[in-house]
Amino acid sequence: MKTVTMRVDDSTYNMIKLAAEGQKRNLSNFIEFATMQYLTSSQFVENDEMAEIMDDKELVKNLMDGLNDFKNGDYTIV
Repeated sequence: MKTVTMRVDDSTYNMIKLAAEGQKRNLSNFIEFATMQYLTSSQFVENDEMAEIMDDKELVKNLMDGLNDFKNGDYTIV
């Protein structure tokens, strides 16, 4: 186990504390739980899901077109 020290403002601390209490976890356990949930659900795509995405040629083309538009500055933020 490693010890991590972090600074957060009072409002962030209060939100984390309330969320931890709502799940009946201590603060440290909740932060570890929430971090793992975020990392596993937001950062990674399962192999089956990625294969399905890559097999959808229209989707891949649209994504590549969007990436090219972004690189060329051809977009509008609304």
